[in-house]
Amino acid sequence: MNDPKFVAPRASSSVIQVASYVLAAVMLWLVLHLHLLSALLAGLLVYELVQAATPLLGRRISGDRARMVVVAVLGAVVVGLLVLLILGAISFFRSELGNPDLLWQQQLMPLVEKARQQLPAMLVDHLPDSVDDLRDGLAALASKHATTLQTAGRGAARISVHILIGLVLGAIVALSRTRPAHQVGPLAAALGQRCQRLAGAFHDIVFAQIKISLVNTALTAVFLLGVLPVLGIHVPLAKTLVAITFIVGLLPVVGNLLSNTAVTIAALSVSLGVAIAALGFLILVHKLEYFLNARIVGSQIHAAAWELLVAMLLLEAAFGLPGVIAAPVYYAYLKGELEQKHLI
Repeated sequence: MNDPKFVAPRASSSVIQVASYVLAAVMLWLVLHLHLLSALLAGLLVYELVQAATPLLGRRISGDRARMVVVAVLGAVVVGLLVLLILGAISFFRSELGNPDLLWQQQLMPLVEKARQQLPAMLVDHLPDSVDDLRDGLAALASKHATTLQTAGRGAARISVHILIGLVLGAIVALSRTRPAHQVGPLAAALGQRCQRLAGAFHDIVFAQIKISLVNTALTAVFLLGVLPVLGIHVPLAKTLVAITFIVGLLPVVGNLLSNTAVTIAALSVSLGVAIAALGFLILVHKLEYFLNARIVGSQIHAAAWELLVAMLLLEAAFGLPGVIAAPVYYAYLKGELEQKHLI
């Protein structure tokens, strides 16, 4: 063993590949188990945005050092824009909701009054009679679940920190890939391949889903902000509903169901006929989404809608809502690995 000519035997390539798959699976499991999904998705988003924009600038700038500076600046710009986008969304929702007192009087109570006219008597008896009753009822509910609300608040703050850290880490990783390649061990190289395939799966799913969400949002905006106002019908919080449609539409399949439910409930506050018309329109949009999924997402990862639903069902049972969000990316990654080995 002390012979200077002794060389330790190298592990076989198959063992190294299996070890990289096991480590990748463990890390993906830990991301969900330790509630780090928000950091992972934020990091992947920044990484992919920087990687997509870098070639456009790289053709105009020569030299590795110059490209490193460009990527660093670009990463900072992307992170800054995403933070501003989040803050802008919060500001938009605040301005849309307006004065809290006016919200009680002009938005919530009309919904209650409409519900009184359309719901069965056994349910109407449980509705508040005035703004004060509604406010007191919500205050009592908040007091009853104060511990749960505090936990939710801490969870939201923790997720915000994770997202910010993920944004920064994504930019750092994108920057590190512009440096000259150096010799790495076989396991590190195999893990790098796993990471690249995960980033590719994220790119395929998220950017395809953004296209689908934009189409759904545009159609919903035409209906809520165009068609209905022309007919003299004004659905409350229409702009907020359009924004919600885009945000939840980033979730494959289930996002469209969530936005449909919100729009239908808001339309019900106007009249039952408007709610039925809205539901019919949204069903058509929902059918269109299946077509878009088949054409856009399905063409990217060669998966049908039912495959994504099964993946979301399994991960939801194991990890709850984070599992639903992670399922499309995880499934696309798994399918990509299997296809690369010609196993499917």
